[in-house]
Amino acid sequence: ADIIIWDFATRSLVRRLTLHKVKVQALAFSPTEKYLVSLGGQDDNSIIVWDLEKGAALCGSPASKDSSGVTLSLAYLNKDDNTFVTGGHSTLRVWELNAVQRKIRATDCQTGQIKRIVKCITVDSNDEFMYCGTTTGDLMMVNLRTKLFKHSGPPKEKDLFSMGVLSIALSPKNDMVIVGCGDGNIAAMKLPKLNIVKSARVSGSVTSISFDNADHFYAGTAFSNIYYVGMNDFAPVLRSTCHYSSINDICFPPESSEVFATASQTDIRIWNAITSQELLRIAVPNLECNCIMFKKDGSSLISGWNDGKIRAFGPQSGRLQYEIHDAHKRSVTALAISDPFNRRGDFKIVSGGEDGQVRVWRITPQVQTLEDAMKEHKGTVTCIQIRKNNLECVSSSSDGSCIVWDLTRYVRNQVLFAPSFFKAVSYYPDESQLLTSGTDRKVAYWEAFDGSLIRELDASQSDTINGLDITSDGKFFVIGGSDKLVKVYRYEEGDVAFIGIGHSSDITKVKISPDQKHIISVSADGAILRWNFH
Repeated sequence: ADIIIWDFATRSLVRRLTLHKVKVQALAFSPTEKYLVSLGGQDDNSIIVWDLEKGAALCGSPASKDSSGVTLSLAYLNKDDNTFVTGGHSTLRVWELNAVQRKIRATDCQTGQIKRIVKCITVDSNDEFMYCGTTTGDLMMVNLRTKLFKHSGPPKEKDLFSMGVLSIALSPKNDMVIVGCGDGNIAAMKLPKLNIVKSARVSGSVTSISFDNADHFYAGTAFSNIYYVGMNDFAPVLRSTCHYSSINDICFPPESSEVFATASQTDIRIWNAITSQELLRIAVPNLECNCIMFKKDGSSLISGWNDGKIRAFGPQSGRLQYEIHDAHKRSVTALAISDPFNRRGDFKIVSGGEDGQVRVWRITPQVQTLEDAMKEHKGTVTCIQIRKNNLECVSSSSDGSCIVWDLTRYVRNQVLFAPSFFKAVSYYPDESQLLTSGTDRKVAYWEAFDGSLIRELDASQSDTINGLDITSDGKFFVIGGSDKLVKVYRYEEGDVAFIGIGHSSDITKVKISPDQKHIISVSADGAILRWNFH
């Protein structure tokens, strides 16, 4: 596991330090930024002091005795370059560094009868006391000079924080300790008695707290939310948010590039594409949304879920408009929406499921009926695209086939085979050709008329290609996959025009905005990246 030191002003990599095995648990800079202390994970169990000017290790030591457990947290003193503290499973130690002899010496703090797992530590500005947050849900106050436990708070046992204290920050005025807890509680505790004065509740366990000025602080949670909290009113305001689990799908409303929707394992969110602000969140508890599409006039957001239902929501209110029960056995995995076919605005939904069926639904304002079910795929249907004339659609499947269906007779017109789990399929804008991608790492061009293979490109060296989209003029197409790269290809020449590096895990989908100015890519770690595309 590497430690990377960055220059904050230029955002450039200064040094890469490699010694720890498997995991780096915690880092702390000394007050004058002369040293950096790093703590390895439980497989590593070592503390290393680095000299930042030379970029070399100064000295190291095992983090905890064999009799005590894993060390989890680390903090430097505020005025002393040579002293830092660590805490963990029934271990709490003060370390002193002797730079000349290149040694660190540990002194265990005496906590008497009290056995705790310390998750986080902060030291007050005068280096008198350290405050340790524990999984028991209390805050221990330990004297740094005598290394003795002084007392813990909150005083009453019924006030202990549930799911433990995960983060602490001292207020700049040094009269309060702010603690963040595992159940999403943020509390202010008065010094020195450590009784609770104020508290507020946020979404997700509070993993970090940082003061902005004397009266305001930021709190970050495990559900990827950042809140801004004022010390006076203690009312959290959501400042920034994103997905915290894998994103399964993304879609733009037709002809509109200002907003887009993403579907993740926990919820559907609608975003402003320009400011990256979240506009709406739709969640159905304990269910995962696999695919989303906007209706052609943008008045409805249609989604497929892993309980086999298709649900439609209002894109501004988030209210459920209708749901189709048992649309597929197990899970709905792909959706496509036709244009309205009469004056009343009735339209069709073509859906694909884990059962390999492709089903066509007729949607009227009052009722949703099944027109036909077409079963030829042996595996999960991964993607469906409808032609502009609404007479044909193509579905790709993980059984290694793509089928072109007739949407008037409900039979298959063509079938394409390849030794690959197809992940995505797309029509060329004039609909004479099809483009497919999948686990064989190739992008294949097919003749739409008779299903013959025109050519294949080896688009990825190593991994599956999950996402594929073509520009409206057909000059470029964009792909993204498990190699974490967004690649833009020229369609005719078949060569790479641009490569975007930015994702840190598998890209699940890519989409070009309707105005052809941006590409949005989403990945399995919940990231949404917007790329300029000219």
